[in-house]
Amino acid sequence: MQTLQIVIFILIFFSMAAAMLTRKLPALLALPLMAFLIALVGGVSFEQTLSLVVGQGVLRLHPAYVIAIFGSMLSVLMQKTRVAENLIKKGAELSGDNPWIIAVVILLLIALLFTSLGGLGAIIMVATIALPIMISVGMSPMTVIGIFLFGLSMGGILNAGNWALYITVLDLEVLQIRSFALVMFALLFVTSLIYITIQLYRDGHDLKLKKIVLISISFLAGIAALLLIWNTLPSGVREIAGKIGALSGKAVKFLILAGIILAVLNNLLRILRKRTGGDVLHASAYFTPLVPLFLILLFNMNFIAAFICGLIYGFIATYKKGALNTLVRSIFEGGTVAMPAVALMMGIGMLLNAIMGPGGDISSLYPQGWPVLNLLQPVMTGLVPVNGFLYVLIFTLAAPLALYRGPLNLWGMGYGLAAVFLAAGMPGAAIMGLLMSVGMLQSISDPTNTHNVWLANEMQVDVQKVLWNTLPYTWAIAIAGLLIASLMFY
Repeated sequence: MQTLQIVIFILIFFSMAAAMLTRKLPALLALPLMAFLIALVGGVSFEQTLSLVVGQGVLRLHPAYVIAIFGSMLSVLMQKTRVAENLIKKGAELSGDNPWIIAVVILLLIALLFTSLGGLGAIIMVATIALPIMISVGMSPMTVIGIFLFGLSMGGILNAGNWALYITVLDLEVLQIRSFALVMFALLFVTSLIYITIQLYRDGHDLKLKKIVLISISFLAGIAALLLIWNTLPSGVREIAGKIGALSGKAVKFLILAGIILAVLNNLLRILRKRTGGDVLHASAYFTPLVPLFLILLFNMNFIAAFICGLIYGFIATYKKGALNTLVRSIFEGGTVAMPAVALMMGIGMLLNAIMGPGGDISSLYPQGWPVLNLLQPVMTGLVPVNGFLYVLIFTLAAPLALYRGPLNLWGMGYGLAAVFLAAGMPGAAIMGLLMSVGMLQSISDPTNTHNVWLANEMQVDVQKVLWNTLPYTWAIAIAGLLIASLMFY
């Protein structure tokens, strides 16, 4: 019986994935249907499937889609007040004639931000600034999305907050995680440069390949030199540098907060003196997308509260006759614009509940644990390789199981399976290498990521096309990562 259930699981997963990839069935319908069928086949009763999977699943990602709605409100306000349009023009004027350098600089800035940032709210905020600049220099929407996703993953791989579960679940030392994370960062960066070059060529840009190669080598050599210098510094020097950095950070926070307050007061004075109107935006209006970003990054403000502050700031900074109506229309239209992404997130929540269970205390209903998870975990123990060659071979072929909330997805069953692999005798560091490597497919290419959904919706690109566009690169990174992990940990 269990074997039959597993076979049906596989058929459901691949048939729904194929239907989405070939556009026979939109993800909006395929994900809820997949969730519903998986729960029923896994032994969840019809009534509980409706209640726990469908009913509660719709609400599972509610923080993400509420943030997306407020982010869209700010985005629409920036469009209606022409802040976004003017930012694009300014970006085009400042960018010169080398989109490749601009793409690499933005890639690195995004990576730097997301070494500490996280969550859909921060992604929306950074994207509100970065996307228009890249579009302004002639990059296609697909290229823009790809660059942002690569930068996001580069930052995420070095985000120490993402290492916590490796430490707790796999009992690893920070040094082990950091050494492999740096390897993955290097692989990602090199692949990102290749991706940018190929995509810009496809977009019709005239690229000077010799110059690009020289700049790429310089970038890589510079990063390697900085890491080497930092690692060779005496601990006392590092400690002093840390204290100086902390003091500088406090000073920057104070200056930014003072700047925001002064800008608001100045704009309120302009409104009171009736010095508003016309088509010329006040200089302070261009800081609208930065206000929530600074509040989130520097002051750890709640995302929704930060977006509301951004809306209020944008309203005051762009105030003229009819500004209140513009704000109200932006709030209504922002919700409308975000609805395709919200609906898809609801389906993703259902799928998470179907595979992982609804969360909370369900011991009275299922004393042995969630039935679907119980069925899948024993199967995965059979995938534990006994040597480095099988490790690379098995997980290279299985890497697509990180997509569509499959069993190798970190935000699906990934960490649960990590515990299973560990219990089956697989080295903890090798499990980390596996999850980081195949995680590239999930973090960049997976159409069920909330950030992929939002970016595709914002750029008016089919989220499945993003998968096809980035999959060759992410699969290559996964293979390279697995090869290096097998050498390091097997």
